[in-house]
Amino acid sequence: MPQYELAQAGTEQKAKASEDSLREQIIAFLPRLSAFAHFLTGNAEQRDDLVQETCAYALAHKDQWQPGMRLHNWMFRVAHNLWSERVDSFSSEPVDVAVAESLASSDAWAVRESEIEFADLLTALDQLSLEHRTLIALVCVGGLTYSEAAEIVSLPVATVMSKLARGRLALHGAVDEVTASRATRH
Repeated sequence: MPQYELAQAGTEQKAKASEDSLREQIIAFLPRLSAFAHFLTGNAEQRDDLVQETCAYALAHKDQWQPGMRLHNWMFRVAHNLWSERVDSFSSEPVDVAVAESLASSDAWAVRESEIEFADLLTALDQLSLEHRTLIALVCVGGLTYSEAAEIVSLPVATVMSKLARGRLALHGAVDEVTASRATRH
């Protein structure tokens, strides 16, 4: 019996260490998850909700994660799936441009110009499909490889590359359209 109890205690310690490791990795990953969630949702409030929901899901389903797995792939997939499930259940809210205020510059004109460009980019992103926003966020912002992005969205790599190329073109066109629209209003 003592050997069984020792083995059980060792297993419990390993599980606790694994859970602590997961928590530490999630905490370290929060800035990247937050950036990804912002690109999916388009605003700070929904971003925060999605990050919180993603972390809660990850901790509640920690048995699905094993040490050695790529945490960012798993967390991005969880966030993507949670957002995809909710995207049709509510309408899009206005973009929070206040994020641009955090830009540091001694030149007020440059800061204002950056705020306008950032607002144009967010408005243009909001015009893209969820699929295009997701791929742009994963690859262009998150720095994932095409293979990693393909795994997260459950598509073949060639399809991801094709859809990402179309998404980039659509984003470029949308930014041009938003910029031109803003210029004609002033």
